[in-house]
Amino acid sequence: MASAADQMAQSISLAKFSQATDLKKRLWFTIGALIVFRLLSYVPLPGIDPTQLGVLAERMKGGVLDFFNTFSGGSLSRASLIALGVMPYITASIVVQLATSLSPQLAAIKKDGESGRKRLNQYTRYGTVALTAVQGYFIARGLEAGGAVIEPGMLFRVGAVISLIGGTMFLMWLGEQITSRGIGNGVSLIIMAGIVAHLPTTLLNLLEGGRSGTTSAVSIVAIVLVVVGLILLICFMERAQRRILIQYPKRQTQRGMQADRSHLPLKINTAGVIPPIFASSLLLLPLTITQFAGNRVAGESRFGDILIGLNQYLQHGSPIYMALYAAGIIFFSFFYTAVVFNPEETAENLKRYGGFIPGIRPGKNTENYFDYVLTRITVIGAAYLTFICVVPEYLVSALSIPFYLGGTSLLIVVNVTMDTVTQIQSHLLAHQYGDLIKKSKLKGARRR
Repeated sequence: MASAADQMAQSISLAKFSQATDLKKRLWFTIGALIVFRLLSYVPLPGIDPTQLGVLAERMKGGVLDFFNTFSGGSLSRASLIALGVMPYITASIVVQLATSLSPQLAAIKKDGESGRKRLNQYTRYGTVALTAVQGYFIARGLEAGGAVIEPGMLFRVGAVISLIGGTMFLMWLGEQITSRGIGNGVSLIIMAGIVAHLPTTLLNLLEGGRSGTTSAVSIVAIVLVVVGLILLICFMERAQRRILIQYPKRQTQRGMQADRSHLPLKINTAGVIPPIFASSLLLLPLTITQFAGNRVAGESRFGDILIGLNQYLQHGSPIYMALYAAGIIFFSFFYTAVVFNPEETAENLKRYGGFIPGIRPGKNTENYFDYVLTRITVIGAAYLTFICVVPEYLVSALSIPFYLGGTSLLIVVNVTMDTVTQIQSHLLAHQYGDLIKKSKLKGARRR
């Protein structure tokens, strides 16, 4: 049976949306920030030759950097100021979270509350600058080796690194502003905007392949059906929950002594879209460096030949790349679930407020039960994420289908869209509750 809040959420209409002025301001701010992001993706680095850059982008097409280019909204192929996107920031946040789990000093900082969170965010920013500088340097050298620079030299490299650091830090700041002043998670929305920007081109290429005869009509229909099926599967799994019955001590009511019962919902995919983003960003960091470095020193030394061979084995869609990608998704599914949900803390809070699971003793037994249930559902969630992200992209690569919106991109787009719609519903629900409170106050004033 639906709760009162669910019934009220179902009754929300467009008329209520037009009355929610704060929500409209947040939506307009989010749209404006995403437009700024898209405009920046067309601002090139200083000293770039656009003709030679197009030749270089065409020569590197089909590699792992195509995947990176999709996440950045085409910024990498245009050598723009935000060519690296928010990937260095995500990689730095992964390193900081892993260090927090391993280092007692950082774990103590995390427990300091708001001040500790600010210090960890500052460490993440420092790490973002360092990673952007390293990746930016190799991108600059790769652009020089590809002949896409008008005047190669140290001046161009320094300027390119500074420009890329500024672009990445601006995107990080823009994401934080969207989170605080807009709707949804800013970094996730920026990634989704980059992916969605490639959607029209992907569809046009698919339809052009059908028109020219390179792709059969059966393949196009099959691709559409698979995409629709994946979207339905993602929506179902993201809303799937394992509800644990929680019972509280009996209390006196008008109907006598009654037990208060509730449910603790545990999502099947507790980690959400974080594991694929984390796994891809960790893989893209070394691959970006090796691909540009390999192009620069190709044929000059044995080290260059090793880098070129490494790039060939780790191409997007290769078995080794997919195996590493799947392993990263599984690892971060368990890691991020452990970060988000703490069985010991949850069991202690239940014990403090007198709640218990029927048939399970409070305290350590409840903690072990939470850990047991969470481990089982995380296995299902990790298998689902691995299937969604790895299998479609491997099939697209193995069958040479001209459809480049893979399972990872679909997962991010659907997940971020659902999260944003949920936040919009929450704002509308809060606005509707505010109207009810105002009406009740007016009625009370009239009675007095």
